[in-house]
Amino acid sequence: MTDDVVIGPLDLAAHVDEALAVQALAFGLDDDEIAVRRQIVLRHVTYPGARALGATTPEGRLVGFVYGMPNDRAHWWSSVVEPYLRAQDIDHWLDDCFVITELHVHPRHQDRGIGRTLITKLTDAATQSRSILSAIDTDSPARGLYRSLGYTDLARNVHFPSAPRPYAVMGAPLPLRRR
Repeated sequence: MTDDVVIGPLDLAAHVDEALAVQALAFGLDDDEIAVRRQIVLRHVTYPGARALGATTPEGRLVGFVYGMPNDRAHWWSSVVEPYLRAQDIDHWLDDCFVITELHVHPRHQDRGIGRTLITKLTDAATQSRSILSAIDTDSPARGLYRSLGYTDLARNVHFPSAPRPYAVMGAPLPLRRR
């Protein structure tokens, strides 16, 4: 990782617009999608155990962030993925797990280990025995990162309402694998 980026706790509610600007660049979101996600993030940060980390330049510019929380089967995301996991008799993955809700790094700062550092530092503080996340179901650099950390596919071709592309649900035991 480069020396010019500092990883540390992030008050996501106070920096939601900066975080969503990074996500919009990394994920290709339009203004309407950003507005919807803004409300989701602001709701998520109120959940018990929700935590966020940011990657900040010396000038104070946010160039990456990760946030997550202990899973709750009553949460929307969990209710969508549960049938896919139950169909394979692995829905126990939703219990005692820490969900990585979002992980994004500004495109100019990718491939420097920032995403790896963000996710490992966040999950290292988790008390759960495993982590779970969803990622677009393509062979992407993000999925490669997750696999290198020990995440494996639990379900593929998972369809979230209003998402145009299918997702993969991935899980890993904690602590995450190191290089």
